[in-house]
Amino acid sequence: MSAAESSDTTASFGRMGARRILIIGGIALILLGMIFGDIFAIFILHPNAGRIGENLLAATEAVAADDPDTVLERFAVIGSLLENRGTKVDTHSHIINFGYIALLLALVQPLVALSEKRKQQLALLFVSSGAILPIAVFLIYYVGLIYSPLESIGWASIAADFFGFLLIVACTGELFGLLKYVKGEQKSSLQEELFQRWSWAGRALLAGGVLLILAGFLYGAYYATMYLYAHEARDLELLQNMVDNAAAKNLDAARAAVVAYGGLGGEKAVKIAAHAHIIEFGLLAMLLAFVQRYVFLSEQWKRRWVLVLLAGSVLLPVSVLMELRWGLLAGAFADTGGFLVITALSGMLVGIFRHTGQLDAQQG
Repeated sequence: MSAAESSDTTASFGRMGARRILIIGGIALILLGMIFGDIFAIFILHPNAGRIGENLLAATEAVAADDPDTVLERFAVIGSLLENRGTKVDTHSHIINFGYIALLLALVQPLVALSEKRKQQLALLFVSSGAILPIAVFLIYYVGLIYSPLESIGWASIAADFFGFLLIVACTGELFGLLKYVKGEQKSSLQEELFQRWSWAGRALLAGGVLLILAGFLYGAYYATMYLYAHEARDLELLQNMVDNAAAKNLDAARAAVVAYGGLGGEKAVKIAAHAHIIEFGLLAMLLAFVQRYVFLSEQWKRRWVLVLLAGSVLLPVSVLMELRWGLLAGAFADTGGFLVITALSGMLVGIFRHTGQLDAQQG
């Protein structure tokens, strides 16, 4: 790095500066979200799916036995299981998405025409609220309506809404700074940053991210064309078969419909998950491409982490897609892909911490 680039980096990545907070906070949020996602998939997602199937089958048999109380009881259990899964999925997705937004905000900081102190306050507000909101969402299932002042909204939901409001405030402040820049109230070095000499790691991440997103779009178009409408029609057909066969006391056919419905749900889930994950990893790679100038590692190690991240970004969605055919073996490969991405992100975060230590030491 040249002396001019080093000076510019120090100025834009100073101690407790907005960009430093957003980059470190963003990567940390993504790491936490991915680790939580792995734990959720292993200990909650698959067991929940099995219990939902068991209760749906029991409800179908209760319909055939003319036992409405058991039907209501089983569907109440299914509703609780779906709420449990839904809050975990929301926690996982929210914390990762807030990490993406933090990295994006870090990129555009030179275009935010506010004082450094104000930008620092907005960055701290965004990162802290982005970390607490998913925790509140996670607690919704466990806290419920205990001691809530409202009939249908619990304290955890109220907390999630409050920190969501704080996130809106932080984003509104960033938008206000961008509008001031558009009016010409401040000059920016962003153009120089974007068109400076890129390292191999940055170029590889940018190109790999674009290819991943393109692959995700193409697969999404293929799924929508070949399977989406057929799956929706099959979904309604199987539900109708469950009801009709249970009412006719044809339990064998009703059980077959329940099993087929579970298989259809699994097929839809893996196809949608593969589509979403490969696009998300592509977006992550593109955002990390702009962060490489702050990763204080040797060029060899930066290349290694880039290759590990891109390999995991391909392995995980492909393995998820193959879970219906290969079962647990594909699940193990998917977990391996997630572990590779987590390891690469951790390595890059260590490099960023080393860079902050170097800058702070230079500044005394």
